[in-house]
Amino acid sequence: MRPAQAENNNASENDPVINVAELGLYIKRKRESERLSLRAVAKVTQVSASTLSRIENGTGVPDTPTLARIARWLNVPLERVVTGRSSAETPVVYFPQESVPDIVEAHLRADPNLTPETARALAELFRVAYNQFSPKQSF
Repeated sequence: MRPAQAENNNASENDPVINVAELGLYIKRKRESERLSLRAVAKVTQVSASTLSRIENGTGVPDTPTLARIARWLNVPLERVVTGRSSAETPVVYFPQESVPDIVEAHLRADPNLTPETARALAELFRVAYNQFSPKQSF
């Protein structure tokens, strides 16, 4: 794992290949929703708890094998966190296994009229409302 400040020779500082902030958010959200400790996730993913913590906090960039193990545990396609952007007009892509709140959040983050803070706040508001008002599934 590299520090977040490290750059790929082909990527500019403003266009990272891995969206570490988004990856960290996904890890933290799933970990908290399943009430798992970093150590429990580390055991399942075979990624150290300290590495997971650095990714969650946005201070570390995972290498490819680590990224693949985390994406598999998250059930999130690599395309969600590997940007490879070539223009500012990147389409929002979502995948069938993603929850509705995650899809809405992706759209909010992609909206050029919203600041990242506003998009995050709106996404959280939607998530709370969705969880409160959506019918609960019984198994």
